[in-house]
Amino acid sequence: MTSPADHDAFERILDHLRQARGFDFTAYKRTSLMRRVVKRMQTIGVEQFDRYLDRLQVHPDEFNALFNTILINVTGFFRDIDVWDHLRTAILPSLLSARPDAPLRLWSAGAASGQEAYSAAMILAELIGRDAYKERVKIYATDVDEDALGEARRAVYNDKQLADVPPDLVAKYFEKTGELFTFDRDLRRGVIFGRHDLIHDAPISRVDLLLCRNTLMYFNADAQARIMARFYFSLNPGGFLVLGRAEMLFSHASLFQAVDLKRRIFTVVPKVNPRERLLLIAQSGREDIMAQYPNHGRLRDAAFESSADAQIVLDPMGVLVAANAQARRVFSLSTGDLGSPLQDLELSYRPAELRPALDRALQDRREVALRNIPLDHSGTVRFLDVVLVPLYEDDGTALGARISFIDVTPMKSLQDELTNSKQELETAYEELQSTNEELETTNEELQSTVEELETTNEELQSTNEELETMNEELQSTNEELQTMNDELRNRGTELNASNAFLEAVFTSLRSAVVVIDRELRIQVWNSGASDLWGLRSEEAQQAYFFSLDIGLPVADLHQPLKEVLGGNADHREITLRAISRKGRSMECRVSIAPLLGSDRAVTGAILLMDDASA
Repeated sequence: MTSPADHDAFERILDHLRQARGFDFTAYKRTSLMRRVVKRMQTIGVEQFDRYLDRLQVHPDEFNALFNTILINVTGFFRDIDVWDHLRTAILPSLLSARPDAPLRLWSAGAASGQEAYSAAMILAELIGRDAYKERVKIYATDVDEDALGEARRAVYNDKQLADVPPDLVAKYFEKTGELFTFDRDLRRGVIFGRHDLIHDAPISRVDLLLCRNTLMYFNADAQARIMARFYFSLNPGGFLVLGRAEMLFSHASLFQAVDLKRRIFTVVPKVNPRERLLLIAQSGREDIMAQYPNHGRLRDAAFESSADAQIVLDPMGVLVAANAQARRVFSLSTGDLGSPLQDLELSYRPAELRPALDRALQDRREVALRNIPLDHSGTVRFLDVVLVPLYEDDGTALGARISFIDVTPMKSLQDELTNSKQELETAYEELQSTNEELETTNEELQSTVEELETTNEELQSTNEELETMNEELQSTNEELQTMNDELRNRGTELNASNAFLEAVFTSLRSAVVVIDRELRIQVWNSGASDLWGLRSEEAQQAYFFSLDIGLPVADLHQPLKEVLGGNADHREITLRAISRKGRSMECRVSIAPLLGSDRAVTGAILLMDDASA
């Protein structure tokens, strides 16, 4: 339930759309319109109408999304196939036979993405052939949604959209390109798409068949009445109107009559050309000579006296000359009132003013009637028809006038009851129509939601398939990584074995062995070097050779190392005076050889150190 403040805020949104965008949604049903706007607000996470109005003012692009949400473009080829079968077998053949060689004009109002217009084009091409179709048929397809019209002009559809088209028509009128189908170019030239507002734009004229299915139900009753009047103007005499399942035309029986109510097919009521008509009345007269019998006058008096309707008779001067029993009883007349002028009697102005009507009847020489005059008689209100009839001699001389007071109370009651019943019935019909339209609108909204859910499901399915593919790729990559890991593990084992072997070799050598790279940083420092100089292997690793503080004068080895690393010598040997770890002075013989890589390039140097004084 929305509050009055919400309604005011919602109306401000509609007013903004009308002023800023020039589109008037006020003719649409408020409940459906509000429901669609709320759906858009829920999509973007806005809860209040005022905040959504702020968003529309700040973000002009939001209008397009709102417009697409309000206009539910639910359509399809040959939607409601029994209607299309009846058009193909009955309605269109009757139009074609009534106009053998004349052009045929169709109007698809609310055409959405074009399926309805193209369905009509295929049926007509099947009935009269391609050549006659191109010469005779014009199909006008209109909508207020430019995006939908753009899709209709492209005329490209997928398998799902063509599900209801017979396979032979798909093969005949669609060209397949990849996964999509394009509608036949020759037939498409006969379909003219354009933007058209049913409320404000002038209708298309001289139309033979008008298709407006499930469009009227979005408008309120006043807008529907204006649209139906425009449709009546658009259709040729004998033209047909096809509406949606929820649209009935109960309130427009004077414009359209049902041809097939179940399928919602109507035709226009014949259009009458109003004109003046002259009625010639021939009058003839003859004199009947009747024998007068003495009792005839008494018979006439008795008949006048016993009449159920109150009657009085006036002479040409307006003097009361007779009043029957009913008149005397109803209007309280007495024999003393006879011979009195009508103007002196209360009857002259109650229950109605009789003198102007009497003057008009005598002057125009015709009957004058006053209808449904109320009369309060003994506390009960009755209704009378007062009929004033001028009386004349055979030669036209005025005799006077007769005034009859006819009690029409039962008829008035029946008429009022009939009017009330008719109004109640019309109200019930309108409520039923409105409910039916609401249900159809809700159905289309649900169908639209189902299509959105199907699209989302397809996207999720596609994402799931992509994830499954990625999972398989990851599994394959994992297997490859596992294989590489096994290979690396094997190589690591081999490398450890090689290192252990080299370590055993270096350890087994009694000489001190030092291996350095080209940057003169120590890569290998065996146990013999540790015993000789007192520096542990982990302390020497990656140390700069010439920064060592040991008993060997390493600076004297600078030039031999430079020559070996520079490739200028393949071996150098030098004897230096040194002090061992134990403080013993000795002659140290140092042999320097190049360390060669797989491409025979010098990657470092190997130094062997022995005690030459031993």
